Amino acid sequence: MLIKSKSGSELTQADVTPKDLYLNRRRFLQGLGIAGAAAVAGERLYSAFAPEIVQAGTKLTTVKTAYTVDEKISSMNDVTHYNNFYEFGADKGDPAKNAQKFRTSPWTVSVEGEIKTPRKFSMDEIVKLAPLEERIYRHRCVERWSIVVPWIGYSLSTILKLVEPTPKAKYVAFQSFFDHNEMPDAKYTGLDYPYVEGLRLDEAMHPLTLLSVVAYAVTKTNQDGAPVRMVIPWKYGYKSIKSIVKIKLQGSEPPTTWNRQAPTEYGFYSNVNPNVDHPRWSQATERRLGDIFMRKTLMFNGYADQVASLYAGMDLKKFH
Repeated sequence: MLIKSKSGSELTQADVTPKDLYLNRRRFLQGLGIAGAAAVAGERLYSAFAPEIVQAGTKLTTVKTAYTVDEKISSMNDVTHYNNFYEFGADKGDPAKNAQKFRTSPWTVSVEGEIKTPRKFSMDEIVKLAPLEERIYRHRCVERWSIVVPWIGYSLSTILKLVEPTPKAKYVAFQSFFDHNEMPDAKYTGLDYPYVEGLRLDEAMHPLTLLSVVAYAVTKTNQDGAPVRMVIPWKYGYKSIKSIVKIKLQGSEPPTTWNRQAPTEYGFYSNVNPNVDHPRWSQATERRLGDIFMRKTLMFNGYADQVASLYAGMDLKKFH
């Protein structure tokens, strides 16, 4: 079986190219901006559906849970044609154009590090590990646009409990798949690859933290992070790492791609906080894709009741 992972890699600071070696960093960052006019509305994705996994050829059924919001679901066309997946290009429309031939089968996710039972999970194992839940989550980008999507998956804690973290495990590091041949447009983005992210262990174990088989993206829309990604609804979208091949539990805070790229602009925690502005724009408001007017941004993206206790006593401006 082909395992799409970087053999022997360790998610440490040394893995990430020093900041002065990034190419075209300023040009790339200046290219980021807020959403302009909304994309033309397309097919509506409603909550009562069961996606098909092309790789396995099986029909999935989903169960509803309490982890959902009662809000209008964003247009499937908007979500799949205006998004970030920098391995396939820096412009919002690039992933939809460039990810169509991305091979997502076979696929393996390695779980390793400070755990008692290291394992490599195939996608078939991941899909069958627990009942798949449909969760309608708000999802917000630091560039001040947001969406509401019915993601399909289950809490990441399901897998983490299975591999049994040791007492030394304090953080969870994630690594995306990367291949120059499949992702040639990545070289124009100014980022170092593979893309890496991280959470504190208690954040990763929170029931809202979703290991997602990407709702509609698992079958037709590689551009949204197929075949497996993270969705952490109280954090900015760049924290929801796509196309995961490695999960590593460790004792030290792992590097994250955007924190290394621009540490004054992108903190490790990446919590949605309308009171902490991005250096180049306010975070107090946002525009929902498909809407015309701006709306107020909610603390922790509206999930404060569930997650604020994780950060009790922390200076949320310092630890942004």
